[in-house]
Amino acid sequence: MTQDIFSISTFDPNKVTETFRDFAEKGATQSREAYAKMKTAAEEAGKTIEATVESAQSGTVELSLKAIDALRTNAETSLSHMEALIACKSLSEVFELQTAFIRKQAELAMEQARTMQETTRKVAENLVKPTKDAAEKALSSIPRA
Repeated sequence: MTQDIFSISTFDPNKVTETFRDFAEKGATQSREAYAKMKTAAEEAGKTIEATVESAQSGTVELSLKAIDALRTNAETSLSHMEALIACKSLSEVFELQTAFIRKQAELAMEQARTMQETTRKVAENLVKPTKDAAEKALSSIPRA
């Protein structure tokens, strides 16, 4: 007589319970591992955001200080020029002084623009750095086939 594999007599509830328990334990383990990875990723993202915000704040301060310095320099130069103009004795002296002032202001404006551009570039690099570092770290942790 051939034994029927679908018969009720071969059904072992202990095996079903054991299989279910194994399945549940594996699921719980995988869930804990996934949670730990997500928690780590969230903490790293938080640190990246914090570093980016700090960089943005310090960059804004640095740019503001450069702008204030440029404004102060321009105001001082203009006042000095006005004092020199008042002391002029002839119209030709006024024209000569004014021409030199305009040339000097153009050179100063170019230098100030270069300084602001360099500072802006540096601030932008510092602003992107935490995100770039985090992205490189994330990419390096991905297994390659």
